[in-house]
Amino acid sequence: MRYLSTRGGMPPQPFTAVLLGGLAPDGGLVVPERIPEIDPATFDRWRRLPYADLAFEILSLYCDDISSEALRALVQRTYSAERFGSDEITPLKRLDGDDPAGGGAPLYLLGLSQGPTLAFKDVAMQLLGELFEHELARGQRRLNILGATSGDTGSAAEYAMRGKSHIRVFMLSPLGRMSAFQQAQMYSLVEPNIHNIVIDGVFDDCQDLVKAVSADLAFKERQAIGTVNSINWARVVAQVVYYFKGFFAATGSNRERVSFCVPTGNFGNILAGHIARRMGLPIAHLIVATNENDVLDEFFHTGRYRVRSASQTHATSSPSMDISKSSNFERFVYDLVDGEPGRLKGLWQQLERDGSFDLAGTDAFARVRAFGFESGASNHALRLATIGDWYRRTGVLFDPHTADGVAIAQRHRQPGVPMICLETALPAKFAEAIEAAIGQPPPVPESLRDLAGRVQRFTVLPNDVALLKRHITALTATA
Repeated sequence: MRYLSTRGGMPPQPFTAVLLGGLAPDGGLVVPERIPEIDPATFDRWRRLPYADLAFEILSLYCDDISSEALRALVQRTYSAERFGSDEITPLKRLDGDDPAGGGAPLYLLGLSQGPTLAFKDVAMQLLGELFEHELARGQRRLNILGATSGDTGSAAEYAMRGKSHIRVFMLSPLGRMSAFQQAQMYSLVEPNIHNIVIDGVFDDCQDLVKAVSADLAFKERQAIGTVNSINWARVVAQVVYYFKGFFAATGSNRERVSFCVPTGNFGNILAGHIARRMGLPIAHLIVATNENDVLDEFFHTGRYRVRSASQTHATSSPSMDISKSSNFERFVYDLVDGEPGRLKGLWQQLERDGSFDLAGTDAFARVRAFGFESGASNHALRLATIGDWYRRTGVLFDPHTADGVAIAQRHRQPGVPMICLETALPAKFAEAIEAAIGQPPPVPESLRDLAGRVQRFTVLPNDVALLKRHITALTATA
């Protein structure tokens, strides 16, 4: 398997060559030269596999330059009961029992928040930590990871990379835009290879800084800059696994279909579902659930992709989705334009120039429906009502992002097609919103009950790429 750039300016590269880098040298995102198609016999065999073995099978299709023995060991070490609470890793729970309101369409929750930071990002990030350390140790290299987070990516990355001898992490987060729990999880880490940088701006500013640093190829090479954001291909392919696992758990045969509803910010999570569908997983619909920051919902309804300014990006009670420019969306649009890098590059040049592009009426927008995509937007009142209603009726408690997904999923249920909602995080991470919804704070795992009292360590910087580069240089020089 070789990898190309969405913008056409990178010669084919193997998996390990793109593993550490994030952006391609031409500013595009790496994509596989082809998507493997799974035959019926393989589907039948995979249905019986435990999570770690299924992950190995899928990852092997995309990573063929790490030995099978080494890859299997990394995967088995990652997807263990010790890290995720049970061997099930991503448990599936039916939400609606025998509720006839579902019209014969069972509603499920795919539990993705069993990892060390209580968020779905752990499922891929824990593997990424193992892959990075393996590859760096093999070449006796060091890597300085630069990332941006709107909430859960940062803590998942830092918990996956802390204490790694070949890795430093520089994580950017927006000032005052995360929950108190999310901030404490990140800023209380004391490992010397973890550096939290708080940017006076919104998440899109943090993401733009990461892209600007990555685009300076001389600085990137000199400082050995890599990324763990959702633009990292290894993270995306690791997330493909739980779509297969969820499908197998919700169905009795490979002739059935399911739909997935995904709370969506940076588009990496639902992009993994799109890849799974292209591999042959029988997905009827992939439903994009957004919050008040409805850039993606607008696109899927109209064909117009129109980014918002920092002042137009709302601070909401589902903060991890407070994103205007979704980095992984470029990979999806690459598929919409049938893998034509020149056309993709032109759209992104227009986006940079005008702040928008419009695919309405084009062959590209017609593929949105062919790929099974639908969407909907939630808001503060709806997510709190969803949390409160489900808790009172069933005792099931959702975090705000998952509540957005459940609310939108209920609008898109089809008779006879199971609807699987992807869990985003445990409610403990968003106490303020939960208390507003149900009148009491959410339960907190015993191991994290002292989190709020831990000393926090971070540096505040303005939204300035030159200052950020000087800060990274200074810290790497003294480490």
